[in-house]
Amino acid sequence: MRILFLDQSGKPGGAELCLIDIAKPYADTSLVGLFADGDFRILLQQYKIPVEILATQAIKVNKDSGLLAALGSLGQLIPIINQVMQRARKYDLIYANTQKALVVGAIASLLSHRPLVYHLHDILSIEHFSKTNLRVAITLINQFASLVIANSQASKQAFLQAGGKSDIIEVVYNGFELNNYQISAESVLRIKRELDLQGKFIIGHFSRLSPWKGQHILINALAQSPENITAILVGDALFGEQYYVKDLHQKVTSLGLEDRVKFLGFRADIPQLMTTCDLVTHTSTAPEAFGRVIVEAMLCGKPVIAAKAGGVMELVEHEINGFLVTPGNPQELAEVISSCVYKPHETAIIAQNARISASLRFDITTINQQISKLLHLLANNVQ
Repeated sequence: MRILFLDQSGKPGGAELCLIDIAKPYADTSLVGLFADGDFRILLQQYKIPVEILATQAIKVNKDSGLLAALGSLGQLIPIINQVMQRARKYDLIYANTQKALVVGAIASLLSHRPLVYHLHDILSIEHFSKTNLRVAITLINQFASLVIANSQASKQAFLQAGGKSDIIEVVYNGFELNNYQISAESVLRIKRELDLQGKFIIGHFSRLSPWKGQHILINALAQSPENITAILVGDALFGEQYYVKDLHQKVTSLGLEDRVKFLGFRADIPQLMTTCDLVTHTSTAPEAFGRVIVEAMLCGKPVIAAKAGGVMELVEHEINGFLVTPGNPQELAEVISSCVYKPHETAIIAQNARISASLRFDITTINQQISKLLHLLANNVQ
């Protein structure tokens, strides 16, 4: 199949990493169009996936934007829509991977007479989007999308509750290349030396630094946990959230945790860092559609403590292949952390269960087969 993939971001987030895995099988016949330049383009090129930058400046609309901002962005969108429409005629379908890509892809789909697929990576609710953006997204999907691929039952249910059509949506979980999570002992020792973590119990948190990702909750929990624990925060601020990074550093200082919290920024060696950890935490305060880092940690054979909401509850069974805690509750998180420290045998069994269940459920080969089947059914129905 010839597919025109669209994504708004120049930076590789969870949705973008998912897109790489989906686009790989179609690399010889397809194109990824981006609305911003950056490290994501470089990653695509490393995987020999054709990529083109379709915009010269960032689209000034975010998930919280209101009507005026949305209307003000139209001038930026028209040239991109024109470029996408011209390119779409060379392809069998348009595959929008993000919400801004949906807006452009929907109009280009109408003008180029090519079917539109939307990959839903979000919980479409007012917890994550302004009412304007939510209404625009649902309207465009219902009017123009021939297929919606939701990354969890939670994202599907939120879509339906927001007014989405039930006959166009299918659930396909994110897939992962299992071999990427087989990390050598030598790599672990090297990282421990590099970060001066020998002899420490290491907790990892892997996410952009943002209030709703809840790094402050882990820091508060750390202050109530055994003193031999060190936390590594992997990720940095995006979307103008540098104020939060400053707040986190101030919190660390005020709690006297300077020697127990390490801010590592963006890193490319995520599987290696996860394998170095004794425990991985997920502390989002609002429901996540999926929880990519949770599955990655499971594939690394690490126990995960995750916030009990959204798609996370489809990944983790409490005290079977991980732990679930109430979102926004540092005391409860600290209690589970302490339990993991003091019950290593039981925790190791849960971590092993995590690796097995994640390997069975999220192998990229199986996931890509599911997506390929849906795309071919769509193409056949259009013909």
